[in-house]
Amino acid sequence: MRVFVTGAAGFIGVETTRELIANGHQVVGLARSEDNVRTLEQLGAEVHRGSLQDLDSLKRGASYADGVIHLAFIHDFARFAENGAIDKAAIEAMGDVLVGTNKPFIVTSGTGLVASNVVVTEDMRRDSSPHVPRVSEQAGLAYAKRGVRAMAIRLPQVHGAAGKAGLISYLVELARKKGAAAYVGEGAERWAAAHRQDVARLYRLALETGAADGVYHAVGEEGVPMRQVIEVIGRALNVPVVSIPKEEAGDFYGPLAMFAGLDMPASSALTQQLLGWKPVGIGLIADISQPGYF
Repeated sequence: MRVFVTGAAGFIGVETTRELIANGHQVVGLARSEDNVRTLEQLGAEVHRGSLQDLDSLKRGASYADGVIHLAFIHDFARFAENGAIDKAAIEAMGDVLVGTNKPFIVTSGTGLVASNVVVTEDMRRDSSPHVPRVSEQAGLAYAKRGVRAMAIRLPQVHGAAGKAGLISYLVELARKKGAAAYVGEGAERWAAAHRQDVARLYRLALETGAADGVYHAVGEEGVPMRQVIEVIGRALNVPVVSIPKEEAGDFYGPLAMFAGLDMPASSALTQQLLGWKPVGIGLIADISQPGYF
């Protein structure tokens, strides 16, 4: 299958590109920089120059593909609403050229902020909320009613390469800046996690056999206590580990405050059953505790 992949040169995209090529697929990767071009060429992927803001480039990439995997997103939480709008426009540009083709179209979402105080499952649908301006899931799945095999993969905290672990990477930079690693209250809130090799395999399986309107969870660990994560960060950076009250989270965390103190566990039981996917990668704490990870 000829697969157009946005974000193909990114943290998860590189591993997904490797996984697809190793299993006989041809990857056409979106490249917005010369560094992206070099990365994709080294992986053996075809290069398609463009960006999320260049809608014509996205339309061309999608129109010549047998399937599309949308991994790219501008991760700047200070401009979350603006980047959410860019993401929505990109999804609609690609989705419109796939209408009536029944081709697979996978968009990327997250397991967090779907529901509160419960273990999130695949059958819980994400509602539009002004507090969560990223609407990739809603925008992508809308095409399932328009003759597209549209699916969403929800990501937890993805780890598996030095310095990278989803939102946790931002917590590391914050600890460096603040001179302390902080959790909220007792730090008992849980964040789901997965190794990026497991995640890449799920994207391939969904591309090959996933169902239209399917929502799949790339979750290897249902919930890792945040206090354990923060303690690892403190040791790695040699900074104090402190507890802060929830009312002070906004001042300490800044743009990340919407996630601070939130319990965000998630299950992948249904995904494993439907796609035959089994996560086998090293756990989050064991991985990020390795010397030199951060």
